[in-house]
Amino acid sequence: MSGVPEEDQSDAGGHERTSRDEFRAQVHARKADLERQFGASKAQFDEAQEKIKARTGRNLIVAILIGLAFGAAVLLSLLVIKELFLVFAVLIAGFASYELTQALRKGGYLVPRIPTVVVAVLAVPIAYYGGAGGQLLAVLGGILVVTLWRLGEQAVPALRRSGASLARDLAAGAFVQGYVTFLATFAVVLTAAEGGQWWTLAFIIVAVAADTGAYAFGLAFGKHKMAPIISPKKTWEGFAGGAAASLVAGVLLSTLMLGNTWWFGLIFGAAIFLSATLGDLVESLIKRDIGIKDMSSWLPGHGGFLDRLDSILPSAAVAFVAFRIFG
Repeated sequence: MSGVPEEDQSDAGGHERTSRDEFRAQVHARKADLERQFGASKAQFDEAQEKIKARTGRNLIVAILIGLAFGAAVLLSLLVIKELFLVFAVLIAGFASYELTQALRKGGYLVPRIPTVVVAVLAVPIAYYGGAGGQLLAVLGGILVVTLWRLGEQAVPALRRSGASLARDLAAGAFVQGYVTFLATFAVVLTAAEGGQWWTLAFIIVAVAADTGAYAFGLAFGKHKMAPIISPKKTWEGFAGGAAASLVAGVLLSTLMLGNTWWFGLIFGAAIFLSATLGDLVESLIKRDIGIKDMSSWLPGHGGFLDRLDSILPSAAVAFVAFRIFG
């Protein structure tokens, strides 16, 4: 026998059950409170996301993640093994040329897809190992191949056109090679040069800084439309923010990475900023003329490859010239 009265044992058991019940109630109350807080925070986050998406037209979180992945791939290819950049450029040239071809076909231009992509891909290694001369021959050869292919399609009744319509198709095919292949291979030729990978990295960073600065300042302060007919979301406040970010990045990269002067950094930053802005506006004009919002939907939060390369492509040509003069 325990020596403890039965009524005392009963009271102790009752107190223990009461304590357990109170503890469970507190846990459930705390859990419910956390769920309410999480739900409120998620609702605020979703509301902010919707406002940003309505303002910018893209999912910011997904766009940042994809941008970081691309940045990591570029850094790996440029700083570890330069030949990896060749592989990266081949993929970009293939996807970008296909995107533009598809977009032009939606606009009524019969641009052959297979030869356009093939010659764009082949131009990258030719430019890498053949230099500027190989680059020019590859682009001109690509235009010739696409032109002859399109003329050969005239034998197919469904693809037959004449006069101005055929001339438009041929011009569109040449445009893809000039806009995508020619401009993209400037980055390849630049990277292949001794020390050129640092200049490639520099102009990409400045172009990204221009885009990021314009995006941030436009989102925060944008009121005055810059080119409402061509690109309704661009503002002069964003333009100023992009210019400031480009100049700062240019000076830092020139002095710390390229081993050049601060005043060259200002010139370099300004030149890349202007070429990046022009490239962005040109692509917006192309999409407006065709009647599409994005070149494709392959990159969530960004649109297509060309939607991210619109500022990079013309900047590659500017960086190549700067390297030849100052590098």
